[in-house]
This record gives sequence, C-alpha cells and structure tokens, in this order.
Amino acid sequence: MRGNYSFRQLSSTCYRSLQNEPINNKLQNATKTSTPSKKTLTQKRSEPKNKKSAISDSEIVKWNMSITTHMRNGQWESALQVFNSMPRRSSVSYNAMISGYLSNDKFGLARDVFEKMPNRDLVSWNVMLSGYVKNRNLGAARVLFDQMPERDVVSWNAMLSGYAQNGYVDEARKIFDRMPDKNEISWNGLLSTYVQNGRIEEACRLFESKEDWEVVSWNCLMGGYVKRKRLVDARRLFDQMPMRDEISWNTIVTGYAQNGELSEARRLFEESPSRDVFTWTALVSGYVQNGMLDEARRVFNEMPEKNEVSWNAMIAGYVQCKRMDTARDLFEAMPCRNISSWNTMITGYAQSGDISQARNLFDRMSQRDSISWAAIIAGYAQSGHGEEALHLFVKMKRNGERLNRSSFTCSLSACADIAALELGKQLHGRLVKAGLETGCYVGNALLAMYCKCGSIDEAYDIFEEISEKDVVSWNTMIAGYARHGFGKEAMTVFESMKTAGIKPDDVTMVGVLSACSHTGLLDKGTEYFYSMNCDYGITANSKHYTCMIDLLGRAGRLDEAQNLMRNMPFKPDAATWGALLGASRIHGNTELGEKAAKIIFEMEPDNSGMYVLLSNLYAASGRWGDVSRMRLKMRDNGVKKVPGYSWLEVENMVHTFSVGDSFHPEKGRIYAFLEELDFKMKLDGYVSSTKLVLHDVEEEEKEHMLKYHSEKLAVAFGILSIPAGRPIRVMKNLRVCEDCHNAIKHISKIEGRLIILRDSHRFHHFSGGSCSCGDYW
Repeated sequence: MRGNYSFRQLSSTCYRSLQNEPINNKLQNATKTSTPSKKTLTQKRSEPKNKKSAISDSEIVKWNMSITTHMRNGQWESALQVFNSMPRRSSVSYNAMISGYLSNDKFGLARDVFEKMPNRDLVSWNVMLSGYVKNRNLGAARVLFDQMPERDVVSWNAMLSGYAQNGYVDEARKIFDRMPDKNEISWNGLLSTYVQNGRIEEACRLFESKEDWEVVSWNCLMGGYVKRKRLVDARRLFDQMPMRDEISWNTIVTGYAQNGELSEARRLFEESPSRDVFTWTALVSGYVQNGMLDEARRVFNEMPEKNEVSWNAMIAGYVQCKRMDTARDLFEAMPCRNISSWNTMITGYAQSGDISQARNLFDRMSQRDSISWAAIIAGYAQSGHGEEALHLFVKMKRNGERLNRSSFTCSLSACADIAALELGKQLHGRLVKAGLETGCYVGNALLAMYCKCGSIDEAYDIFEEISEKDVVSWNTMIAGYARHGFGKEAMTVFESMKTAGIKPDDVTMVGVLSACSHTGLLDKGTEYFYSMNCDYGITANSKHYTCMIDLLGRAGRLDEAQNLMRNMPFKPDAATWGALLGASRIHGNTELGEKAAKIIFEMEPDNSGMYVLLSNLYAASGRWGDVSRMRLKMRDNGVKKVPGYSWLEVENMVHTFSVGDSFHPEKGRIYAFLEELDFKMKLDGYVSSTKLVLHDVEEEEKEHMLKYHSEKLAVAFGILSIPAGRPIRVMKNLRVCEDCHNAIKHISKIEGRLIILRDSHRFHHFSGGSCSCGDYW
C-alpha cells in the first residue's frame, strides 16, 4: 500500500537532502569533464603547501563531483584516490565520501571517515545517522543522535524511520512527540508505522488529530482498513476523501474484490475516472480469488494493457482449480514471464502429481530463486520421491541459493518420509546455524521429522523448545506418541494441551483415539469418543468412528464394533470396513472378515492390501482353496500385490531390501549372519509362524520362505553395520508380519540391541525380547 511508499519517500528524501544539500544546481548538471585530469592531479601534488589556499572553491567542487561520480558508479576505491589527492577538502568532500561508502555498503569505511573528519556539519551527522539506521544498529544510532550538537527535521525523521522500520512503534511515537518541528514526512511516517504494525485504532486517532493530510495518507489508512477486512471503515474514508488518485480507486476496488463483494467492486471499477493496469488487475484477482475463473478471463481479455501481475493472477487461478492445460497455454503465451510465473506453474504441476512436468519447467528456467527450489523440492517430497528431494536440496546449497524456511521444511519432510534420521539431524544443525529453528513453522517440521524417524525422545525435546506451540505442535506430538504405541504419554500431552488453553480440534481427537487403539485403552477411548462433542464441540467424523471400531475390534468386542458401524450417521467407508476386517483376522472370525472384504472390494477393487488380509485369514484357517481363489481373483481383476520392502540408513546412505534380496553388495555376509541368528533364535525358543505363508507347501519350505523377509534382512544388515549402543531403525512400506515381529523380539534379546521398526501402521520398539506394542497390534 502507499504506507510503504511514504517510508520509501521518507528515506529517499532524507538521503537526497543529505547528499545534495551542499551542491547547487550548477554542480548537479556538471558533466564528467569536470573531473580533474591526471595532469592536474600531478600539478596539485607538486605545488608548495603555502599555495593550497589559492585553490578556488570552484575547483574543490569539481573534485567533490568526481568523488560523487565514482561512488555512484560503485568505484569507491577510485573515489578514495581522488579524495587522498585533494590539496584541500571541504566538509562536502568528507560528506561525499561518507554517503558514497554507505551507498556501496561500506559502513565501516564510512564510520572511519566520519570519525576522522576535522569539522562536522549538520549534513555529516545526518548522513552518518542514516547509515546507522540503514544497518539496523538503532542503539548506536540513538547514541549518535543524542550526541548531535544540533538537529533538524531530517535528523528527527531519520530516527523516527529507524524505529518504525524495525517495529519499535512506541519508540517511534516518543520521537514524534519530542520533535520541535514536524513535516509531512514525519506525520506520514508515524501513520504508516501504526498501519503496518496492525495498530489501526491508534492510526485512526492520529489521523483525526490533523486535517490537512495528503492523499497518500488517506490511501495509507484506507489500505490498513482493507487489509483487516474493515470494508465499512474503508468505504467511509473513501467517501470522505477530498481528492482521490488511482491508488485510492485501486485500493477500494481491491478491498471489495478480495472480500467477495464482486458486484460492488465491479460498480466502483466502472465508476473509476481513470483505470490503470492495477485497477484492472485488482478486479481480475478478485474474480480469481472467488473461483469465478470465466468472469476473470473475460475481464483479463478486455484489459487494454497487461503486466506480469495480471498474467500471473490469471495463471494462478487456473492452477488453483487444477486446470493445468489452460494454465500452461496461458503461460506459453505470456510475453513477460518472471520467476513468479515459472514458480506458479512448477507448484501447480507438483501439487497435481505431475512431477515430471514440474521438473521439466524447473530445468528450463534461466534464473531461479529460493521459491523455485522449495517448490520442486516440495513436489518430489510430496510425491514420495524423498531421495530426489534431498538430492535437490544439496544441489540448491551448492549453487549458493539462500536456504529459506520453506526449503528446509520440505527437506525435513523428505527425511521423515524415508526415515533419513542422520541427514535430518544435519539439516537441524544447519537450521540452528542459520537462525531459522525458532517458531512453529520450522519447529513443527522438525518435530514431525523426529517422530516419523523413530526418535520420539528427541521429538519431545523439540516439542518442549517450541516457545509458542500451536494446535499443530500439540497434534503432532500426540500423534507421534500414538504411532509409537506410547498411549499414556499421548494422554499426558493431551491433558497438558487443555491446561495450556489450546482447544482440541478434530485432528487432535483422531490422535487421541488412535493412541487408545494402539495401546488397548478401551475405557479411556470410549470416554473420549462419546464426550468430545459435549466437551470440545467436535462432531465425530469417519476417522473418529474408524479409530473407535478399530479399538473395539482389537479388544475382541466385534459385536459392539458392528453395532457402532450400523449407527454411524453416514455410510462407512473402506477404511472403516478395513478396521473391521483387520480385527476379524486378529480374532479368526472368517465369516465377518469375508463380509467386510466383499464390501471393500466393491468400494476399492484395486486395494491389494485387503486381498492379502483376507488371504491371511483363510490361510490361518487352513482354507487353501480359498487362498488360491483369492489369488486368481486378484489376477483376473488386474490387481497387483504391492511388493514389500524395508530400508534403513547407514552413514547417510539408504539401503533397501526386498524379500530374498539378491542384489545388495553384502548379501553373502547378510545371509550368513541370518543363518547364525536363526540357529540362536531357535535355541531361545523361537518358532516360525508358518501359518502365515499363503502357499500350501511343506513346513520346511514355509520356514525357508519366512527366513528371508525384507525386515529380517534389514535388521541383520543394521546389526552388522551400525556400532553397538546405537539404535537400529528399520522402515517397511507394509505392515510387519507376525513372524518377523516375533523373530525381531528374539534378535533384540540375543544381540542386546534396541531395534525400532516403523511399518505402514505404527512403530515397534524391540528391546530385551519384548516390543513396546505389547503384542497388541
């Protein structure tokens, strides 16, 4: 808004007045021919000292202009040579050096010249004061300000601007009240400070204390009202304005358009005495933001002139509505693409799952910014390509691009998805060094990363360090404990959340009920489920019912689970029936399992996981004919079983295993070690769960088939590769099988290792022969 403009006006006016005040119009029009030649410089250096006084003021002016010219061209070293060659210097010479150094970001050199200056004038003090303000060193600026032998309105405005730009509103007001003389820059500066910092009522009181405001001030306050959706106040101010400019009309049109009052926005648009490209764009953006793309396109096509913002607004509208083909046509036709245009398209393709098109555009970009990198990294992370996301993050750093919060957050998400804990920790360290680890946005990403990588204790440490936790922070911690099977800890966090005054939402209650389900807290879960509407105003949705049915089913109360499903206020979805099928498998209720599976197949005919669950149920009952029938049904329906694989991170490298893996470079060592483990486990009482093998073969063959499951291979490699004393963290894309779960319990006892396994459903912490789930999974 124009409030920002008033500050830029304040700063530039101060700078111009400080820099040019001693220079008359004749000097401002001086050309490069005024620069002293090398011959002149030589002659001046050879003259006796007693002739220095003979140097005329007009010649000194030429030297000063030479300094200024060099500084404006960024040639500060050349300017210093001229300065050192001068036979006589005026205060203007010193001021030209100081302001020149400041404009070239050489604050230290500017301060040195100021300190060595024999006679400072008011301009010198003001220039140096502005330098401190520009470098955000307000403490030193205030000390200098208090030391000034005299001050003018420029001095006071510089301090006012410094406090204002850094958010010290009350200090800015104190300076304003102390000012002996105020000009329009002073009044506009304080007004825009109030507006920009959200203190709109104080801005209004200041505005009412003075009558002769400029149009920029009216626009500033009106913009503040619009930003806070106070359209009535904005319109009142608009109607009272003694004079309006294009910004006034653009602001009020934008306000109505952004708040969905398109008819009034259009009426004001038509009433506007002169429309510029910003007026047209405001209307287009309003239609876009309210999902009226056809109307937006009609206005867009009528525009007599379009700029980058106009094109980008229209493209963004199509992207938001997933109309990527139309967005691409417009993008290709755009005559004035900027980075924002490319970023919008990359984000659109990434969010719609077309990562190849997103990458194609990214590779075509001639110039990228941190948003471009963050968009493509997020695209890969969200589409399940965590390793490529992390590869791009490393490449981004090598290219010298500024690492922002968004790129860090997306990379942390990728680490979480592939459980790359060590790399996640390295990113955490870089966040700390960059000073970006504070706040909920990054804190929540770190929290989620540690939770999903199986390091729940470190997750809780991060949770404690977040000074201002939002509901996402609490939900992430509750869900983390739930997935790790620490139901009591999840309940403790939930109670602390309520004590802290954070109102639980529907996501919170899904986490709470899930924690109860994972740990068998039937009574507690039932209490929360039936009281959440009364206590927190949360109406149970399908996820809450699914958690509750899962909780009842796991506890063996299948009749109650079915009754609850019948009484649901909406039709059960596939996930709800899946919970019932899972419970049927646990308790061997083949009839109920068949019923649930039949309904799931109608809803999701391609859901291979449900075929496998039902096949397991048949196999456990010895119904091999039905197992074969399910296999044929999968084949006839074109359903392919998702191959199971497990992975773990060792020395920043992810190692992936499939059942009977024959590709890993250390397969010989791994298989030999597994044979040793198998012998030790049997001595420890381990018995293979051959009933889980979905093939009617001999028991010995079944045992062999179970021995080389992917999670066993990963655990064996972890023991061989990760030093003793450190946890072994293994991830699996499917649920861990009962036999592997039993085997890893024995392995943890035999090897004396903590083994943390994350499957598609939850975490298992194996230690000393037992699992954190208590075999309740």
